[in-house]
Amino acid sequence: MNIGEAARRAGVSAKMIRHYEQSGLLRPAARTESGYRQYDRHSVEELKFIRQARLLGFSIRQIEDLLRLRRDPHRASRAVRELAEQHLAEVEEKMRELAAMKTTLEQLIAACPGDEHPDCAILEQLSAPANEQP
Repeated sequence: MNIGEAARRAGVSAKMIRHYEQSGLLRPAARTESGYRQYDRHSVEELKFIRQARLLGFSIRQIEDLLRLRRDPHRASRAVRELAEQHLAEVEEKMRELAAMKTTLEQLIAACPGDEHPDCAILEQLSAPANEQP
């Protein structure tokens, strides 16, 4: 199938397919005599896999590792689990950082009167040196 059909079946854009090929995530497609890319069912399955991994927030490097493991029939499931656990720890850390941002923003918003006067704790805090930030 051509790149448009592969993209449609996998739920990604043709541009992303080319990007995944260039980055090495997806093996280069076979080419017709006229140079058009041709994809098979296996390529579409890998594209779906990449798409799902991206939706879960795995990095390109992590997806490379997952694909390598997926392609290895002698892999240990332990290696896959460890990679997923590492990613979960990263997600949890990001969630803690976002929660801290949320708390700070809530405090700043509460401290700003939001009226017709120019004084605003939000602008004052954003202008403060980093060591004075909450």
